[in-house]
Amino acid sequence: MLEIQHLTVNYGGIQALQDISVTVQSGEIVTLIGANGAGKSTTLRSISRIVSPRLGQIIYEGENLLKKRPDEVVKMGIAHVPEGRRVLARLTVEDNLLLGAYTRNDGAIQKDLHHQFERFPRLAERRKQQAGTLSGGEQQMLAMARALMSRPRLLLLDEPSLGLAPIIVKSIFQIIRDLNSNSGVTILLVEQNAQLALNTATRGYVLEAGTVKITGSSADLLGDDRVKQAYLG
Repeated sequence: MLEIQHLTVNYGGIQALQDISVTVQSGEIVTLIGANGAGKSTTLRSISRIVSPRLGQIIYEGENLLKKRPDEVVKMGIAHVPEGRRVLARLTVEDNLLLGAYTRNDGAIQKDLHHQFERFPRLAERRKQQAGTLSGGEQQMLAMARALMSRPRLLLLDEPSLGLAPIIVKSIFQIIRDLNSNSGVTILLVEQNAQLALNTATRGYVLEAGTVKITGSSADLLGDDRVKQAYLG
């Protein structure tokens, strides 16, 4: 589904990614783990075209994403849930969700809105509430539901557990697993909690200082002494 080939990204004079290659097969959950500043978020921003790479290619279902605008990437079936949620604080929950469908012009938007309220009952209870007044966990649910309103085939998730209580994290990750197993959504997951990420994903990549250092199945990475020492405590 997705193939990142020799991607290099600079922020001014700082090299954020150096010659990384990542693949994601349809139906997988693949995770990127690593320390802060390793290049995980930059990888997702490059896919969604927020960032323009200096070198490399990003091929999605046979098409080069680097020739696309961000809105075209969404129309192609890719949705990005950014780090920090980034909900529109002054708009209601419902309006945030409707904005998630801004690239669509079909007649099923209200049906999908109802479906998201079924998936996230807390959002249904707060549908007329301003998004900025929600708790952190509720905002994360809103950010995910907003992304799903575009009907993605590939979902990019950036640090979905960040700043959330353990019980909320457990709920969020159960939803992630359900989206993959029941709805067939392919997921590329960035997560600093390496244990949680590898227990959720099928495969993983370990990024260090903008390069891919280790890759393998989640089971292999969980058993790798280098990963244990650096990321699993």
